Amino acid sequence: MLPHVKSSIADNHIRKFPLTSISALSPYSGLIISVVLLRVVLFLIKFYILELFLLRKIYRTKYAELDAVNWRSFVNHHIAGGTKLTILVLAVYPFGAVVFGKAGFHTPFVHGSTVTMGDILVVSAQMLAGMFLFELIYRTKISPISVVHHMASILVAQAAITISVSENKDSSVEFLLCTVWGAFDIICEMLPHITIIAYRVYPDSHQFLATIFRAACFTTFSGTIAETMVTMYFFGQLWSRWTLPFKILTPILHLAFSAAQFHGTRIFFGLWRKQERILRDQRDTEKEMGEEDSSRDGIFTRISTRENPV
Repeated sequence: MLPHVKSSIADNHIRKFPLTSISALSPYSGLIISVVLLRVVLFLIKFYILELFLLRKIYRTKYAELDAVNWRSFVNHHIAGGTKLTILVLAVYPFGAVVFGKAGFHTPFVHGSTVTMGDILVVSAQMLAGMFLFELIYRTKISPISVVHHMASILVAQAAITISVSENKDSSVEFLLCTVWGAFDIICEMLPHITIIAYRVYPDSHQFLATIFRAACFTTFSGTIAETMVTMYFFGQLWSRWTLPFKILTPILHLAFSAAQFHGTRIFFGLWRKQERILRDQRDTEKEMGEEDSSRDGIFTRISTRENPV
């Protein structure tokens, strides 16, 4: 075919290009954004703010002495804690207004604003999903239970947002339940991030570490129990609105989330008892040394008395 004929066909194709949807994947773009955009944003924060400047300046030699595995864990806990704190500040008002108040997803975030409560909650959900994705990719050691928790959280959140596009029967209440799960995850998992950071910065402060590990243990345990009670209450209140797949899958997914959180409780319980054992060993050693010193002092006193009788 001649070149000018090819050019003519291409021009005609462009002029008559049909008006149609781009892709069947368009409703699933939230997951793509989570994978691509938020991954890039968290990388920029990690590399240019935390690793190159902030962490080196704050922790100095403590940061430089970490091995590769602990170094990645240390950075990840800063990323996770900072992301959750940002979500907490951003979403606390719309979450409370929608779940416990009278607002809906389309209620303006501020009076007269085009930004809605649902907009803020979707952005917050994507931030949390992005943080979970970052942790799955970045960390070198992560338990299978945590992997299941993170993957289930990402998929459930994205599914709830996706089905809301077509306004299916379960879409709004499913996302509402996801916000309750997310709120408990953010609040109850904030202290564990702080405890692991403290563990790397103050490895020899055993009394302090025992105290914060004990607090993290009880916080994650009580938070999981409270989360189960609240989410199952909402689940029961909305029972007539669920379709059969959601009636089956929702409790199963909640069990996966609870298993991951109880796994965290078990880890902090072990760390708490480990620090207490170290403290007991230190006290026993000091006691033995004190008894040895007293014994030596007694021997020296008896010798001195025999050599210099009064």
